Order: sequence, then C-alpha cells, then structure tokens
Amino acid sequence: MEVKDHDFKDKVINNDKLVLVDFWAEWCGPCRTLSPILDEIAEDYQDKLDLAKVDIDQNQEYAAKYGIRNIPTVLLFKNGEIVDKQVGVAPKKKYVDSIEQYL
Repeated sequence: MEVKDHDFKDKVINNDKLVLVDFWAEWCGPCRTLSPILDEIAEDYQDKLDLAKVDIDQNQEYAAKYGIRNIPTVLLFKNGEIVDKQVGVAPKKKYVDSIEQYL
C-alpha cells in the first residue's frame, strides 16, 4: 500500500499487523531492484503483514523523523514501534528472517 505523510500514523503506527515500510524514490535504482522482493514477501505473508511504500520525494515528514538518509531503507514496525531496520538491498531471506522473529 502507498503511504503518505498524512496517513502514515493510521496505516503504520496504529496497524495491528506487522508493517514493513519501504522508504524509496522513483529515481533510485536499488529501490527498483528491491521492490519485487518486498512485493513477493507481502504476498507470502498477506494475512500477517502489511507492506507500506513511502516515496521520500513526496513524503518527507516520516523519512526525516526516522532519520532516513539512504534509500532503500526498510523499517519493520510492530505495535507502532520499529523492531528492525535494513538499509540497502538485502536478500529476501534477511527480510523473512526478521519478519519470522516478530510473528
């Protein structure tokens, strides 16, 4: 799901599922590499996890709040709190292992 600054709190912070938040930008090559991996994970865990995509060019409030300086950066939220962070592209297993740890 696409998340903007105005609905970040509702879709991520107040979400009762795990939320994988992908901070990305259209011009970012590694972001385009990571996107299908995250989409696949979101499909695999559709009942237990939401995937939120935040375009940092258009939505800078939460990117600034969480100190996003490099993209892609993926944050894993549980109960409104960050429980894991991955900067750059990692293998699918890295994201899956993190998700499994918090389910």
